[in-house]
Amino acid sequence: MKKSIFFIIALCAMVMLGSIQMMGQEQKSREMAAGEAMPEFVLKSDVHGELSSADLKGEVVLMTFFATWCGPCQKELAAVQEKLWPVYKNKKGFRLVVVGREHTDEQLKDYNEIKKFSFPMYPDPKREVYSKFADITIPRAYLFGKDGKLIHASKGFEEGDMEKVMKMIEEAL
Repeated sequence: MKKSIFFIIALCAMVMLGSIQMMGQEQKSREMAAGEAMPEFVLKSDVHGELSSADLKGEVVLMTFFATWCGPCQKELAAVQEKLWPVYKNKKGFRLVVVGREHTDEQLKDYNEIKKFSFPMYPDPKREVYSKFADITIPRAYLFGKDGKLIHASKGFEEGDMEKVMKMIEEAL
C-alpha cells in the first residue's frame, strides 16, 4: 500500500514537472516587441539578388514570412498583391520584403507561376532569417519605421488586416 501511494505521488510530481518545463519552453518563444531594432540578416535569391537589412536603412519596411502550404499565408499574399502592392510598389521610402520560410528559389518560382504575384519573394530554406524574428507561427508580418525600429508585428491574417497595415505605412512615411 505504501509503495503504491509513493508511486502515485512520484508519478504526479513527474507530470507536474513536465508541465512546468513545457510552459517554460512556450514562454521562450521568440516574439519581437514594438521599438525593437530590425535584426541583421542577408537574403540571397538567384532571381532577385541579395538583400540585407543594411540595404533597408532609412526606409519603411514591411517584412512578411509565409509558406506555400499555409492557408492564411495565401490570403495575406493575395491581399498584398491586390491592395498593397499596386499602391506602394513604386513609393519612395518604402520596401516590401516577402520571405518564403523553408522554401528555395526554385520552389518560389514554381509557386509564383501559379499565383502570378508581381512582388519579389526571397527564399529562406533553413529558417536562418525567420529565426531572427520568430520561431513559430506564420504568416508573420513586421512593419519597421525609417529608424529601423519595429512599429507593428502580427501573426496570422484576417480580413481587414491589410487596410490597417497600409494606414500604419502611410503614417510611417
